[in-house]
Amino acid sequence: MNPNRRPFVNITRRHFFKDCGVGVGKIALASLLTDAFAKRATSATIKHESLLPSAPHFAPKVKRVIHLFMAGAPSQLDLFDFKKDLVKYEGKPIPPEVIGGQRYAFIRSDAAALGPRFKFHKYGQSGAQLSEMLPHLGAIADDICLIKSLHTDQFNHAPAQIFLNTGFSQPGRPSLGSWALYGLGSETKELPAFIVMSTGAGISGGSANWSGGFMPTIYTGIRLRNQGDPILNVSSPDGVDPRLQKDSLDLIRAMNEQRLAQVGDPEIATRIASYEMAFRLQTSAPELMNLKSENASTLKLYGADPDKPSFARACLLARRMIERGVRFVNIYHEGWDAHSDVEGNLRNNCGATDQAAAALVADLKQRGLLDETLVIWGGEFGRTPMVETNLALGRKLGRDHHPQAFTMWMAGGGIKQGLTYGSTDDLGFHVVENPVHVHDLQATILHLLGFDHERLTFHKAGRDYRLTDVHGNVITDILS
Repeated sequence: MNPNRRPFVNITRRHFFKDCGVGVGKIALASLLTDAFAKRATSATIKHESLLPSAPHFAPKVKRVIHLFMAGAPSQLDLFDFKKDLVKYEGKPIPPEVIGGQRYAFIRSDAAALGPRFKFHKYGQSGAQLSEMLPHLGAIADDICLIKSLHTDQFNHAPAQIFLNTGFSQPGRPSLGSWALYGLGSETKELPAFIVMSTGAGISGGSANWSGGFMPTIYTGIRLRNQGDPILNVSSPDGVDPRLQKDSLDLIRAMNEQRLAQVGDPEIATRIASYEMAFRLQTSAPELMNLKSENASTLKLYGADPDKPSFARACLLARRMIERGVRFVNIYHEGWDAHSDVEGNLRNNCGATDQAAAALVADLKQRGLLDETLVIWGGEFGRTPMVETNLALGRKLGRDHHPQAFTMWMAGGGIKQGLTYGSTDDLGFHVVENPVHVHDLQATILHLLGFDHERLTFHKAGRDYRLTDVHGNVITDILS
């Protein structure tokens, strides 16, 4: 035996309780407190995870949101923000004093200007100036608000997409849809309250764009597939009858509830809710996705084929979702990253999205749903007034990323109709009137949902977090 260990041979549990400085009483108290906290956490968790409708800070203008995210960044200069001076400067370098030392990823700062690729026309009584590539949007020009003065902190796609959705450039924060659910709860038990669809070639920011971040995962968006089962593993395997399935789910729920009562882990409550939602989705999801119940005139309005995945089909599904109580719908249409052939890129993407986006607004309006729904259209940043041409990469007549200025449009409850807000300089390089930061946009969306963005917080790791971080002002000028 090691002689150095002899002093410890005769130590008993009584020595430990006597000499450790804690004592049996303190240990017992800690145990009681732990039990109390667990019960309190369990109670709060069950209430929290139920997603029951909650009251906002003040009367909301809208109850739900449809966010049409044009991932890759559409060119505002060819669609929304006509600049005749770009025609004059085409083929010539933009004055250095305008660029101000700005560096770009794929072009030199002294790259030549590129004029707008399309003609612009004025639409509606408002006289909104839009590209000829957006004739359907022009038909509803008096129903939308164009914001031409947006700017962002981020320069590359993934950080900029995540920033616009979560208020932070790195993954891990709750998304807009998650904050909406956290604040308002759900109006449906048959479908997820936050649904995501994708109709393009992929999303740079990935699932971080619709993640619940550090919130319980019940606030995370549920992505629907375009083909086959909307959600994998929802359909019952062959040979499993409904009674057996229900008995199995009841047993699993009982076991999860027992564990939840012991430890109060919110993820267990999320698991319970997920099992129950999956069971209900076996009926509700196929009914939702079956567009053959829509009449021919509605399908024609959207330009949607019930059996063919498309942006048009996704927009029509979004309308059906909010009719069924879904709180937040994201539709990502990836493919606007026009580093080459900006003209061809816009022809393709506008051809795929213009009719359906306009139809969504018109359809919501005629059904009396637009007053309670906010529709948002736009990407993560803008495109440069300068041309991108790189023979080594096979690029020509494109535009690089431009965080200094871009355009979005909004429509729905609480938004002024037929308004064009903000402006950029003569070359479309900088915002010169009514700048709108991404955090301002987020603050305004929360305001329309009935929340003070400074008071809607989530406590994590010792401090309160919010969507807008420590920034953001509501854009009161665009509110009706």
